[in-house]
Amino acid sequence: MHTLCLPDLTTLEGLDPTAHKAVVQLGEFARDRVAPTARRRDSAPLGTVDWDLVAEAQALGGLRMGIPETLGGLGLGNLALGHILEEFAAADPGFALILGATGLFHTPLILSGDKRLSETYLVPFTGDTPLLGSNAVAEELNGMDVVRREHAEFATDFTVARDAGDHFVVRGKKKYITNAPVSRFATVMANVEGNPGSTGMTCFVIDLEWDGVGRGETHDKVGYRAAPAGELVFNGVRVPKENVIGDVLGGWDLNITQGNLCRITCAAISTGIARHALQHALQWSTERRQTGKTLYQHQMSARKLADMAARVASARALWTEAARMADVTLPVPELEPALAKLVADEASVFNANAAASLLGAQGFQRNDDMERIVRDSLGPRIYEGSPEALAMTITEQIARG
Repeated sequence: MHTLCLPDLTTLEGLDPTAHKAVVQLGEFARDRVAPTARRRDSAPLGTVDWDLVAEAQALGGLRMGIPETLGGLGLGNLALGHILEEFAAADPGFALILGATGLFHTPLILSGDKRLSETYLVPFTGDTPLLGSNAVAEELNGMDVVRREHAEFATDFTVARDAGDHFVVRGKKKYITNAPVSRFATVMANVEGNPGSTGMTCFVIDLEWDGVGRGETHDKVGYRAAPAGELVFNGVRVPKENVIGDVLGGWDLNITQGNLCRITCAAISTGIARHALQHALQWSTERRQTGKTLYQHQMSARKLADMAARVASARALWTEAARMADVTLPVPELEPALAKLVADEASVFNANAAASLLGAQGFQRNDDMERIVRDSLGPRIYEGSPEALAMTITEQIARG
């Protein structure tokens, strides 16, 4: 199959030897071990995690990809991470999200450069026992109010942290948090008491086995079902002041930076979904015959496939360019990650719909991958910026010149 659908991982450019080896090994693992069992995970009971497969990924470094080599991680940059997550998303976006959300837990700690916190909370992810992490920002009543700083004062009942001398007391509930039912640790954004809305946002690292931490509802999601998501409830959790990541009231800067980085890897995941849809449609179109010709030889079908291919190529070009920039640019750019995510998210939905049209009745069967592709394609439009939120960022950036 053409490299547009199935990239040749051995020929990728711009990666150092360690990163190149990781991309090849984890990419092959995604194709050989994750893809064949994706349907089973999609239909597994709510909240189920394939821990055996997670352990296999851990053995290859899949849960320590961004952790610095000095701490036992792989020290991968955004370009390598994106290639790996695209491969996992083409195999099973839910499994990609398990790894990606754990990496997002690592991100604030890595950005802070705090040696003590990193040794305490990152090193455990480099051992033999697989651990998962969560990044807890989202809440039921707060969307843009915790994404755009100018909206911060309007946040409603945002998780609060009360200064109690040598510690903070955290109260509140986070919702829609990937890995929440099974994570060991979480980075948690809370508003320091006395600041309106979320203007006092501060980032804490919390052990989810501490007293006062509860696991609420496990969400019954439409897609990405291999990755459990749910609520984290904080009922007066005592968090030592040394567990503040960065500065008190410095959560906004961390949140914006990690959000821009996450948009790159999210775009890579969306590209993987769009690619899977193209692969599925192309396979059917080369086998199915109508009026004496294979389906792809018909003009209307060819146009659909060409549009799908163009969207995969465009999405990949944008996220790889954003990743290259983020690997060498501080502060992390805002425009390029937003553009990449907007195009990739729309590619995933377009390609899923186009593939469903090409497969017809065959794609409407529960035993076909088409249903899962369509459901999974909707997820990227929700997290780390809807198309409307991304449009605001993009328009502001280009208007400034």
